[in-house]
Amino acid sequence: MSPRTLTLGALAFAALTSGAAMAQSDTTKSGDMAKPAMEKCYGVSMAGKNDCAAGPGTTCAGTAKVDYQGNAWKYVPAGTCTSIQTPKGMGSLSVIKA
Repeated sequence: MSPRTLTLGALAFAALTSGAAMAQSDTTKSGDMAKPAMEKCYGVSMAGKNDCAAGPGTTCAGTAKVDYQGNAWKYVPAGTCTSIQTPKGMGSLSVIKA
């Protein structure tokens, strides 16, 4: 083998091993800094600010027609939904029927 072949081989090996180490490092970091668990909370979003599911005649995110619409939800940190107070009552983990 020529010195050039050995050098290229060594560079390729170094690139592969450092790439694998970086990928493993990223996995560890994302596991340590995981996003908090979220849950759907109905009846707490403002008009046009819902995350999704705003009932018949609407498509998805940003389609709530009124503030605190009972069939429109917003993602909130898990465990906080039912403690959110609105002018129309508390947040709910299920659709609020009018």
